[in-house]
Amino acid sequence: MRIALLSDIHANRQALGACLAHARKEGATQFAFLGDLVGYGAEPGYVVDALMELQSQGAIVLKGNHDESAAHPPVKLERAEHRTSVWTHDQLRPDQRLFLAQLPLQATIGNCLLVHASAHKPQQWRYVDDERSARESLDAALTQEGIRYVFGGHVHHQTLYYQGAGRQLMSFAPTAGVPIPTPSHRAWIATIGSVGQPRDGRPLSMYAMFDTARSLLTFHRVAYDFSGAAMAIRQAGLPEDLAVRIEEGR
Repeated sequence: MRIALLSDIHANRQALGACLAHARKEGATQFAFLGDLVGYGAEPGYVVDALMELQSQGAIVLKGNHDESAAHPPVKLERAEHRTSVWTHDQLRPDQRLFLAQLPLQATIGNCLLVHASAHKPQQWRYVDDERSARESLDAALTQEGIRYVFGGHVHHQTLYYQGAGRQLMSFAPTAGVPIPTPSHRAWIATIGSVGQPRDGRPLSMYAMFDTARSLLTFHRVAYDFSGAAMAIRQAGLPEDLAVRIEEGR
């Protein structure tokens, strides 16, 4: 099985289309979407409809914190993202809101645990952004029988952590397109990056592919029409900074 792992689409139609096309060309046989389908971007309705269709075809779709906020917007609009959540909520049909609200927080495929943020208290949306938080997430996942791999999003960066001879985790910065051997005698945890909101200064989409038969994990970067995505944000009347972030990849 070749699992295409995509997260943090953030209502970016152009990026989603580019990553789906790339993953299919790379031979994906299973798709898994690890949350934050919406938020920030200008086309939440399109993205949710696309994911509803893919789910009906067998894709796994999880809930992220922005999906929760779009389904149930906060009463107090204390931050800019809260106002974007209200805007997103208003763009969605009732059935689309219900779809987001009912998504699960995690799922398993064989010996892989899929989650949006951390496997430790996933409903709290904790970031896995260093060895300590990765250890916490991995320990929580390993309480489930047979789990050897944890894949998540949320942090918008691509990092692989692995367990060496002791309990300490080591981090590894992957090179796009280069398969990484990940044998199951070790435990592994990866953040797969963001499809629609890359934040490393390069406006290239991120996703990963896991070949379960060969235990190979490949992180990908994909070019997409980021100018079109930024233009859609401006035309929707969303904050200018959201368009600039797309253009600058930050």
